[in-house]
Amino acid sequence: MSPWHSDIHKRKPTGGKRRPYRKRRRFERGSFPTETVVGEHKAKLDRRRGGNFKVRLISTRWVNVSDPETGETRKVEITRVIRNPANVDYDRRNVITKGTVLETPLGIVRVTSRPGQSGILNAVLISKE
Repeated sequence: MSPWHSDIHKRKPTGGKRRPYRKRRRFERGSFPTETVVGEHKAKLDRRRGGNFKVRLISTRWVNVSDPETGETRKVEITRVIRNPANVDYDRRNVITKGTVLETPLGIVRVTSRPGQSGILNAVLISKE
């Protein structure tokens, strides 16, 4: 079952209980996070509100790396996941989110995009090897 983002279950500002006056609505429905991992490139199209689509990156082995000194961007292969500051468990499972530190042939990079939300993996070069 999907997570729900309604305020019917919360208390009033005065501290009183709020009684549900209706059932759940579809527009209040959320979704579980897409945990992008290193592997064969796989993406999923997810229909969102208003007929829009969200591309969810399930797994990938490529990253677009930008070098801030030269301004050059290259598509390189991911060697391994070094650290994920979002969650200690993500560290162990090699899950890629925004802020994850990756190792590539160009050097160590930090992810700047949200792969589970935008479907693309962009990163900035931190240190060269």
